[in-house]
Order: sequence, then C-alpha cells, then structure tokens
Amino acid sequence: MDQWTTIDSSIIPGSDTKLTLSQYNDDFAIRISGVPGDLMNSRMHHSEDELARIGCSRLSVVENARVLVGGLGMGFTLAAVLKSVGVLANVTVAELVPAVVEWNRGPLGRCAGRPIEDERSRVHLGDVADLLMQAPGRRSGVNQKLEQFDAILLDVDNGPEAMTHPDNEWLYSLVGLKSIYEKLRPAGIVAIWSASANPLFTKRLKKSGFNVQEHTVRARPGKGSRHTIFVGQKG
Repeated sequence: MDQWTTIDSSIIPGSDTKLTLSQYNDDFAIRISGVPGDLMNSRMHHSEDELARIGCSRLSVVENARVLVGGLGMGFTLAAVLKSVGVLANVTVAELVPAVVEWNRGPLGRCAGRPIEDERSRVHLGDVADLLMQAPGRRSGVNQKLEQFDAILLDVDNGPEAMTHPDNEWLYSLVGLKSIYEKLRPAGIVAIWSASANPLFTKRLKKSGFNVQEHTVRARPGKGSRHTIFVGQKG
C-alpha cells in the first residue's frame, strides 16, 4: 500500500474546508476534507495541460498577449500557458489559498517546473472573481479603461458545480459569465475546466454571448477520468 506523508494543510479562506498536501516518493496529492480521493494529483494533469493548450491556441502569434488563470493548483495549467504564449506575454494567476502558493514555491513546485518563477508570471493572492469584476470607475461613471485579457482560463473548484467554496458559484452564474465576456478583448477566449459535462452551463455560456465548443479530455493521455473543457469565444 502506498504510504503518503502529510506535508502541510490549510483552511480555505472564508470556509471551514481544509486542504492537505501529501507526498509519496516523487508524487504529490492535494486532498480536501470530507471528500474521498484526490482533488489534484501530480501524476494526472493532462486535462489541465489541455485547458491551457486549447484556451491559448491562438496566442503564440499575439504580441504582448495577456492571460488570466483562475486557480494555481499544482502549477500545471500555468506552466502549459507559458509554453503557449510568447516571450512578451503577461500571465496573471489568481490563487485564493496562500498555502497553495507557498507549496508551489516549495517542494511541489518542481512538478510543473516552477512556473510562478517565470518572469512573465504574476501571482494575485485572492479570489479570481476580484479581477473579473467591472472596474470601479466604470460603475461610478468615470472614464476608466477596463483591463482586458486575450484569454481567461478557469480551473477553479470542480467546474460549474462549485465544491470547495460557495463564492465560486458566481464565476459560473450568468452575471459572472457576462463579466468575463466584458473582460475579454475582441475574439478573446474563455476556457473552463469541469469534472463533467453540463448542458445547462453550455446554454448559460451561449446566453452570455459566447460561441461555444466543448472538448472531452482525459486525466492522462488516452486514459483516466473524462473531463470537460468548455470553450467560449467572444462574438
């Protein structure tokens, strides 16, 4: 039997839910209290890689591309984004749990090649929703330019069915999706990782103005659990 060693644990801000980082030889797992199995495992990140590849497929030729990644996790999504964009790109990754950032700066970081140390990366410690809200000046009528992105990738919680933090439901609501739409540049892409398909969410994306595609990807190349990546392009 595999003998996993607990490295650290942390409470998710604003909740009573605990995340635990465990290690077995060169493998790492992040688990969530009260939920069987792994929330993330360093051996199974193909679907996260695909999230970045699909979401950033057009950005290698976009000079000064701007990308927002919701959820640092084990760093695999961020690492794949950095492989997909140019040397002048700016990639912001938002992570709610401070301990997850520290784990990526520590022993966990070597799994994905320490992408947060890349000079193109910037870590926003906090809720990705904070970066997706409309600019205060816009709400107050002040002429203030809205910061926009070429791609927004969300690998937050369990996808549209929020699991670890109730506030994440806003991201996948009609209001949240319309805010994401406004934060995208023309022809911008939003790509959303989900543990499963969700026809109601697909309709919600379309209602928000996106041209929508769905991709089924595996946790490992050619095998493992099937996950869904929702892709919406700004019309």
